[in-house]
Amino acid sequence: MTNPLYDPYQILCRVYGEGAHLKQAIAETPIEELNRLRTVKIVYGVLEEDGYLSQCIRTFAPKSPKLPVRVLLKIALYMILFLHKQKYMVTDNAVALAKKLGKGGASGFINAFLRAFDAGRVRFPEGEEGLALRYGFPPFVVRKLVAEYGDRTEKILSARSRGVTVRFERGEEDYLGRAHIDTPFPHTYIFQNFTRDERFFAGDYTFQSVGSIAICDVIKPCGRILDACAAPGGKSVLLAKKCTEVVSCELYPHRVSLIEQYVARMGVKNVIALCKDSAAFEPQYEGAFDAVLCDVPCSGLGTVSENPDLKLNKTEEKFAELQKTQFAILQNCAGYVKAGGRLYYSTCSVLSEENDGIVQQFLSSSDFSVEEIDSPLCHERTRCGLQFLPDEAFGAGFYVACLIRNGTN
Repeated sequence: MTNPLYDPYQILCRVYGEGAHLKQAIAETPIEELNRLRTVKIVYGVLEEDGYLSQCIRTFAPKSPKLPVRVLLKIALYMILFLHKQKYMVTDNAVALAKKLGKGGASGFINAFLRAFDAGRVRFPEGEEGLALRYGFPPFVVRKLVAEYGDRTEKILSARSRGVTVRFERGEEDYLGRAHIDTPFPHTYIFQNFTRDERFFAGDYTFQSVGSIAICDVIKPCGRILDACAAPGGKSVLLAKKCTEVVSCELYPHRVSLIEQYVARMGVKNVIALCKDSAAFEPQYEGAFDAVLCDVPCSGLGTVSENPDLKLNKTEEKFAELQKTQFAILQNCAGYVKAGGRLYYSTCSVLSEENDGIVQQFLSSSDFSVEEIDSPLCHERTRCGLQFLPDEAFGAGFYVACLIRNGTN
């Protein structure tokens, strides 16, 4: 049996040091299968509590340790504080791993740090600075959230996923003996733990976020629909139930392959996956669709409870570039909607700049108008659409608006 810190260390070094996405790092790192659940719990937990753990290190270290030592300390602190493991046992394992990794020179520091650590001495500043440090978000993100949500900001920052969302095609009764949460959507439940079995590959069920399902629920049945940013394919597959044909586009070939694999696994026949840039005009698509869904690339701030690594490496410059992309996709895809057809815009963001802000900018020079929509999932009604916040929507934050093209064919 390996040192319990070793596998989490391997994964987190890729996330912190190489900028790898957490799910990708887990999938590509050889880990001990016997303790996979423990390893996954630790790496997710460390990233969820990154801000707090970083403050713990700042409080007890005279200067910032190098990355390998910081990662070891974060894992050890998480195990002590959140998994309630014995300090002496975790300390011994951390020191042993440091030596095994060729970091023996730091083993004395690691030993002294963990033995001296006292959670009661960790303090945070007041206000926005304290929120940014405590929850590990960039200060500019916290500033924007406070400006929009005021005292509710901490609830949004601290929201956690309620579990794994599973949407069943058939056979759900065989799984509902397990602890679960009902959602307001048909055949969709949230489980604290759910390990896929052979029925996943048979298409009996799929894993799909509650936000993705809620967006599809808003969309009205129609003939031909374009899913403009479709990977990995969950929305396209679900929309295939209510639309005659779904054309699913993605910018990169490997993401088109994800859609094709998803569609094949679920046995869906009316989805066509294509490699296309949704921000570049396609003459053959002009006025060709009854509806278009633009689930655009975004900051992902509404999915941090499921993807805690998204908090890392965000900058205001990247944020501004995303908004240019969002507007370009919406403006371009609007030309594909028939007169009287619908244009849906969605993000997994909680910031109005990416949501109502983009829609209002588009409406100021278009022949579209807002159509009122509703959802059975708890939401806030905005000027143009619906905003879902993670503290009330099972940990998910997202936005959707419906615009209708004026005129008739």
